[in-house]
Amino acid sequence: MTKVRITLFVTCLNDTLFPGAGRAVVELLERLGHEVDFPLEQTCCGQLHGNTGAQEDAVALMRRFVRVFSDADVIVTPSGSCAGMVRDSYPQLARQTGDAALQDAVAEIAARTYELSELLVDVLQVTDVGAVFPHRVTYHPTCHSARVLHVGDRPLRLLRAVRGIDLVELPEARECCGFGGTFAVKNAETSTAILTDKIHNVLSTRAEVVVAADSSCLMHIGGGLARQRAGVRTVHLAEVLAAR
Repeated sequence: MTKVRITLFVTCLNDTLFPGAGRAVVELLERLGHEVDFPLEQTCCGQLHGNTGAQEDAVALMRRFVRVFSDADVIVTPSGSCAGMVRDSYPQLARQTGDAALQDAVAEIAARTYELSELLVDVLQVTDVGAVFPHRVTYHPTCHSARVLHVGDRPLRLLRAVRGIDLVELPEARECCGFGGTFAVKNAETSTAILTDKIHNVLSTRAEVVVAADSSCLMHIGGGLARQRAGVRTVHLAEVLAAR
């Protein structure tokens, strides 16, 4: 396989709270023979700002993202929601500015940005990454990865190739976990009700581990599981695929 220079966009949530996901991406890609670059100037993509109506701040962070990642051949992020921000929301924000040069730059960088499972399956054309994870696992497809990026069964194809895994289907898998960024704060009761259904379905699988491609959703689900002392762990897809 041709060696690819891949630039990691780790996201602010992973960098601050779940650095293991970012480290797992690097370990996995280097094990597959690729070079991984990490621009130290990267910050938030602006998703939080855009979702809460702070458009000027979101545009400023978009401009920074374009500048920081301008030299990247391929950009990968262990976050469906942040990949969705770059690919789906950035073009809309750029059009609102009326800046033609910015619109062109955003279009170019969006075309080079991938969520991890997309990069592995579509760009690197690999599903068996040599992972070993001997646990009973269920997979939660996060809303942005499913509805914005349309990653389909790519994560499941990767998980099915993991040695030793006991992958069990999650009932009503496509239903939201209730996080939705600031939605969980502004609509706490509704968020909790949605999470309760998700936790019920997770527990019905008797899985040891819940896997997803977004740390934000795993944080929300993991919090619900911890409060119930359910004994079920949450693990990012990247960490499963990096496991040996």
